[in-house]
Amino acid sequence: MTRVVLCDVGPRDGLQNEADILAPATRAELANRLAATGLPRVEAASFVRNDLVPQMEGAEEVAAALTPNGPTVFAGLVLNERGYERLRETPLQEVHVSFAATETFQQRNAGSSVEQGLEGAALIVRRAHEDGRRATVTIGTAFGCPFEGEVDAGHVLDLASRVAAAGADEVVLADTIGVGVPGQARALVAGALANGIQVGVHLHDTRNTAVACAWAAVEAGATVLDGSVGGVGGCPFAPRATGNVATEDLVYLLEREGVETGVDLDALIAAADWLARVLGRDLPGRVYRAGGFPS
Repeated sequence: MTRVVLCDVGPRDGLQNEADILAPATRAELANRLAATGLPRVEAASFVRNDLVPQMEGAEEVAAALTPNGPTVFAGLVLNERGYERLRETPLQEVHVSFAATETFQQRNAGSSVEQGLEGAALIVRRAHEDGRRATVTIGTAFGCPFEGEVDAGHVLDLASRVAAAGADEVVLADTIGVGVPGQARALVAGALANGIQVGVHLHDTRNTAVACAWAAVEAGATVLDGSVGGVGGCPFAPRATGNVATEDLVYLLEREGVETGVDLDALIAAADWLARVLGRDLPGRVYRAGGFPS
């Protein structure tokens, strides 16, 4: 049976665009609840400037409150070396570093050029490996940019090739604003796999294409999928970008198609229910509202 590694980014990407700022203890509880479902990875925190993303303040407190749970790996996101300096003082086992494929988005999100973002990612990969951590590099706006529109696939694949050459453990192609379609996902994943590196996708469901793109990516050979519990999420620097694809929607799809995830779907739905109560509203995910396959 084929196996896909699911990474829930709810405690980070899912909450960074919320109007309500949740306390570090609550964010850590969400991460721990997700780990208890059997998810192989949880992106628990983001080490960024508090004045720009106040929802992520107290990342070190979140990391300290995480409870090791079987095979689950807890990861943190950084955008630059300053962020990695903070992460390396925590028990987080994995670093995720992100930069954008387009100049305008990279300047707005990180205050640097694409080339500087790539160079910074390569430096963090090297430092992470020296510290005994895995390093994933995510290329944002790989499917389209809110400021520059269409993004040339050849440009994205060149960046992916350079990420692979830098020694990253895997590259994740991100549809930051949810404009991707299945053919695009299939072509980008197949092209990136030519570099001999593990490839994943990070999808937003802004235009209701994320689940279809996820399946196309898996058919093309992707072995890593990012999702967010309940479908919460968005990017503070991407106008009108709505939530990530719901992790439980991905689990339902994959398991029904015979792809092993190792995740307890009922427990994941319960985690989404808990988060909906914390946020005081229904979440966008479909499976958490409809339930799994009727027994």
